[in-house]
Amino acid sequence: MSHDDPLQGHGASHDWLSALGEWQRLGRPCVLVTIIEERGSTPRNAGSKMVVSAEQCADTIGGGHLEFKAMQIAREMLASQTRETRLERFSLGASLGQCCGGATLLLFEPMGRPQARIAVFGAGHVGRALVPLLAGLPCRVSWIDARADEFPTHLDPRIERIVNDDLVEEVERLPAGSYYIVMTHDHALDLALSAAILARDDFAYFGLIGSKTKRMKFEHRLRERGVAADSLARMRCPLGLPQVKGKLPLEIAVSIAGEVIATYNATFAERQAQHDGISRLLPASRRAHS
Repeated sequence: MSHDDPLQGHGASHDWLSALGEWQRLGRPCVLVTIIEERGSTPRNAGSKMVVSAEQCADTIGGGHLEFKAMQIAREMLASQTRETRLERFSLGASLGQCCGGATLLLFEPMGRPQARIAVFGAGHVGRALVPLLAGLPCRVSWIDARADEFPTHLDPRIERIVNDDLVEEVERLPAGSYYIVMTHDHALDLALSAAILARDDFAYFGLIGSKTKRMKFEHRLRERGVAADSLARMRCPLGLPQVKGKLPLEIAVSIAGEVIATYNATFAERQAQHDGISRLLPASRRAHS
């Protein structure tokens, strides 16, 4: 088994720009903090930046309690999943435990938007047409097959290539809310993957390539394995937008990508509406920072 990650073996850089690029490729949420105004004596000049994730921080805006407070605010923003920028002014005096005596204005910018985690099982003709389309979306794409020689020689660095003789094992590795697309070369393997995905029942999307006849056969076999009817109803097979016609691999890939995009946009809008509804219930003092 191998997981080919373009960043494997490389920790986050101390340079904010490099770290920001790395974390965005990994789909890791972060906040960019910038000094946009300085008055009097300050530890660093306007334009200085650092980038903060839930676990790490790259670069510096001067250290000390100011930086600690900025990291705290950034992580509160990450926890609330806000997409709004935020301005905070600080006096660098006794209240911050700093003796510079100046003042600074910080800009907090959430970077990127929540990313879908998409797993494509199968490196056949349709997979080779589909995965590059998905890689251009705000998604983190894992491309999974047991046959290493089926993957293209040159792969977009945004795509994680996974070679594993046990593809079902990869179903168990993926986080809740993932998108699964099953299109392997083997119907028995498709069935095993389908059973594992439906048993989890925590997916945002599950699409299985095949005809209506294949769906009927799979539904019968999956019911025999104890899969509930409401879970089976969530399985997309045939998958893809019915408005997109054609049997060429690229035509099928465009149809599937369109359906994934529609699902992702609907899911994202629902989550944002839920967050906005929660924010409206908060007291005004907390709502301003949610």
